[in-house]
Amino acid sequence: MQTSPDALLGRLAMAARHPRPWLRIQTSNWWTRVLLAGGARLRSFDGADLTGANLVDGYLRGADLRGADLRNAHLRKPNLDRADLRGANLTDVRLVNANLRNANLCDANLIGAQLMGADLRGADLREALLIGAHMDEADLRDADLHGANLESAYLHKANLTGANLIGANLRDAFLPDVTWSDQTRWPDAVAARMRERSEPIGDGQYRVRGSSGSNGTDRPVSPVPAF
Repeated sequence: MQTSPDALLGRLAMAARHPRPWLRIQTSNWWTRVLLAGGARLRSFDGADLTGANLVDGYLRGADLRGADLRNAHLRKPNLDRADLRGANLTDVRLVNANLRNANLCDANLIGAQLMGADLRGADLREALLIGAHMDEADLRDADLHGANLESAYLHKANLTGANLIGANLRDAFLPDVTWSDQTRWPDAVAARMRERSEPIGDGQYRVRGSSGSNGTDRPVSPVPAF
């Protein structure tokens, strides 16, 4: 959405773009979407309905999005560094290449979410629902996935170095070419199998064997089996 600095929307967005502790704007869900589309930097969206919102390069660093409804929203390259998304509904959300570093996604619903290339370093994903989520090439270094449901999730070339997956459900998850380390904590039921399916790449790191053999011939890679 394009806005003019002289238009009402442009003035409101400019007013909310820089931190101003004295400025308080109460808006409806519709106006919240409009201000965000205009470039405003708002902090609190607690419980907001942003279903289907289309936000490009949104600046939501440290935003309070607890319990917000972001189903089917399209947030292209948003900055959600340290954002609080506890209990948020992010079903089928598009967060491709998003900055979610150190974000709190505890108990968030991320079923079918598109998180390809997302920066999730240090993110709190405890008990998060990630069923069928697309997390190819996501950076999950030191992320906490304790008790997360990753059933049928796609993690091709994701980085799980130092991640905590204790108690996580990895049934039918696809993990080809995933990088992990000695500090990665796998669920007890799959720890031995992951080591068997991986090869060392140095510095205490390993890579799950991908879909092609060392000689370039294709070979099938099965998802993590049920135990």
